[in-house]
Amino acid sequence: MHAALRAGERVRLDQVGIFADGVAVRQVGEEPFRVAQQCVDEVILVSTDEICAAIRDIYDDTRSIAEPAGALGVAGIKRYVAEKGLHDETLVAINSGANVNFDRLRHVAERAQIGEQREAILAVTIPERPGSMREFCHAIGHRSITEFNYRYADPGDAHVFVGMELRDDEADKDTLLANLKERYQVLDMSDNEMAKLHVRYMVGGRATGAENEVLFRFEFPERPGALLRFLTRMSHDWNISLFHYRNHGDAFGRVLVGVQVPPAEADSFQEFLDGMRALGYTHWNESENPAYGIFL
Repeated sequence: MHAALRAGERVRLDQVGIFADGVAVRQVGEEPFRVAQQCVDEVILVSTDEICAAIRDIYDDTRSIAEPAGALGVAGIKRYVAEKGLHDETLVAINSGANVNFDRLRHVAERAQIGEQREAILAVTIPERPGSMREFCHAIGHRSITEFNYRYADPGDAHVFVGMELRDDEADKDTLLANLKERYQVLDMSDNEMAKLHVRYMVGGRATGAENEVLFRFEFPERPGALLRFLTRMSHDWNISLFHYRNHGDAFGRVLVGVQVPPAEADSFQEFLDGMRALGYTHWNESENPAYGIFL
């Protein structure tokens, strides 16, 4: 709807996010578009994390659990209030839909803190020496650590994947980052989808012998045989050097795949990717993602 109203005509999207599947449509219908052109003043876009935060807000206020699409109204109001700087106004959101299962609730709980701007996910490079972790904890001050992932990989530098709480002050994250950057190399990964979906759950450190590795993030149709179809279509003898999958109770499974593809076979691999996209296996090239270079 947002794209259609902006273009002044119905458009067909190349892809749509499936987290809020109740509103995941590639093309708006003729009658809804006609009505929206006459009655809708503005469309507000929100992220997955903001939807998760809205689901939590609804639960905290009413002890009822909305599905992602059902919580869009609250997520939109929260963004609208933040963008407009509103105070002491009466705003109304319509929540509809509670088709949610426990698998998806796990995903919502994991992402709500980030959506509320109450958690930061950071990649920090600290010296690889005794006591450096203690020094890092002193640097972040008196705040709760939500997670801390580390594995020895280099005698000079240690790369840590750390989550930490943020205070209610809107400038707290900026202050935290500024203080840490005075002493360390810091990369904010709070908006890095690959880092939040996969890297934070992976162990084992970086691979030193995976030559010609490319990294892709896929959304697999969540149905029996999906992985087998993927592997069968990979007709070349490319070695899978990394694989991570987590089920979120959605219609799609999120998969991170590393494949060793010699440069001479790049065109063949692109043909494979194009064929998988045609079957509904949406993908993103994550080979240049900083989380990949640091942790994997």
